[in-house]
Amino acid sequence: MIPPPGRRSPSLTPPCSSPTSSPPSPRAARTTRGSRSSPWPRHPARPRPTSRRRSSPHRRRRRRQSAPARPRARAFAAAVFLLEKSPHAAPVPEPALGAFFSALAAAGSAAPAVALVCAMLRCGRRLPAFSVWGHPLIELTRADPGAFAAFLKVFDEACKLVVEEKSPAEAAVMRPDRAACNAVLSGCCRELGSLADAERVLETMSAVGVSPDVESFGCLAFLYAWRGVRSRVDELDTLLDALGFSKKDFFKNLVSGYLKSGDFESVSPIILRAVKERRVGDDNGFDEETYSEVAQCFVDHARIKELAQLIIRAHEIELTQQSMSVEDSVGFGIVNACVELGLLNKAHSLLDEMTAQGASIGLGVYSSILKAYCKEHKTAEAAQLVAEISADGLKLDAGSYDALIDASMTDHDFQSAFALFKDMREARLPELRTSYLTIMTGLTENNKPGLMASFLDSVVDDPRIEIATHDWNSIIHAFCKVGRLEDARRTYRRMVFLRFEPNNQTYLSLINGYVSAEKYFSVLILWTEVRRKGTEFNHELIDAFLYALVKGGFFDMAMQVIEKAQEFKIFIDKWRYKQAFMEKHKKLKVAKLRKRNFRKMEALVAFKNWAGINT
Repeated sequence: MIPPPGRRSPSLTPPCSSPTSSPPSPRAARTTRGSRSSPWPRHPARPRPTSRRRSSPHRRRRRRQSAPARPRARAFAAAVFLLEKSPHAAPVPEPALGAFFSALAAAGSAAPAVALVCAMLRCGRRLPAFSVWGHPLIELTRADPGAFAAFLKVFDEACKLVVEEKSPAEAAVMRPDRAACNAVLSGCCRELGSLADAERVLETMSAVGVSPDVESFGCLAFLYAWRGVRSRVDELDTLLDALGFSKKDFFKNLVSGYLKSGDFESVSPIILRAVKERRVGDDNGFDEETYSEVAQCFVDHARIKELAQLIIRAHEIELTQQSMSVEDSVGFGIVNACVELGLLNKAHSLLDEMTAQGASIGLGVYSSILKAYCKEHKTAEAAQLVAEISADGLKLDAGSYDALIDASMTDHDFQSAFALFKDMREARLPELRTSYLTIMTGLTENNKPGLMASFLDSVVDDPRIEIATHDWNSIIHAFCKVGRLEDARRTYRRMVFLRFEPNNQTYLSLINGYVSAEKYFSVLILWTEVRRKGTEFNHELIDAFLYALVKGGFFDMAMQVIEKAQEFKIFIDKWRYKQAFMEKHKKLKVAKLRKRNFRKMEALVAFKNWAGINT
């Protein structure tokens, strides 16, 4: 126990104020021992070595570690000596005291700090401002019940001096402010759990002229709920109504107190009452901290069923209230807390339990789980949850579908993306373009032309999706790139059948694919079709057709391409096609060709004359 001022306590007496009878010094002890008569002859004293003995690394390390403690010990001894042995000396400057208490708090030295305050009380001087010593000491002792109990006695004595001070100005400086009083009261309520200490602090606050506020009543609500004093809870409830204070902190602290005591049956009524008393624009809603505490405690004690019942009953009340956002609902708060705590499976179990009880809950309860699934790349689980949402008659917005489909494509979970897009279409959402482009782009980047073709086929009749020629071109190009030329040709035929007009890019992709596989006859068929349609040619298309037909030996068709180039005034680099001829048909003789096909011979001669080939 810390004694009142004027009495000395051995436990709190600083080292500098030891009793007057001190033990003999080491030198006196050596003198006394040396003066005794001894039967043994005395040896001459050995001379001390001139060189200092080198200390070991362990000893040097120990010195370095204890070095910071020495200045604090000397400062503590000097401060206590100055306070107790020199009562008429000038007072220690408050900045110096503040720095010293802050250093003690940083070092975690609670006992010296409390002893120094005791010395300040015993010396009979005016106490410095409470902010100098009180605030550091509160933070230092709050986590240690024993040290905080000792601080409470010091706090009580200091407040008595404030009451006894006759000068209002001096008393105002010494008086603790409301924040400090609330911190002390919080320690009594939350750390010590002592009703007597909490009430004594309230009496002290009243004596020094500090009025309690919402935070003060919140601390008391926590304590009364923790200790199960329901009569005090009712009295506090009535007092808050009389004062017109908000009950947000009151309900929050009641929930925390009941959870700490394990009284889960009292938690749900408090939350439901808070929901009932909440009005539009009111702040009686709970914060993330409270929801996290509720979720953690109920899950830890395997009370998923009770938690589901709480959400269902709260949702029924919330349906009767106007203009309440999804994020303010109890269901969203608890489920989101489970997700933030890493209890994603428990959150899904909570939804399953609500579904098993036949409850129809709001869409907001699902949204946080869907976001978590996207964040953790659990796209298959997300797609399953979306199916459950649709089965409950709820509809996600287009933005949620877009995010889920994007996450599925990023994880290469194409089947989940298709399922989500199908649900999106069945939900009759008007905006499908973003998700459609996401799927098509992802399939293109991953060289999945077969999936592209089947996906495009499934949505081609949907008027909400604007399918254009470039969508088909992407599929044809992807098929040609991987050598699936028959699928590319089939896609081209499907495109034409559905009356999508091919363009130059369509033909270029097909030509390049045929040339890579040396299927020049397919290029010949394509040229015939394109020429018959009257397509408007550009340089790239003329170049591709001419090169492929020369490589294939179809010189009559090559000359038709040259005529088209002249018609559209397109420049042709003859050297390129001369090289192609020499690579493929260098040994081809006109005389031999004349005997077999006179028409081909004429086309060959015409091409060689055009290209300037003399062989």
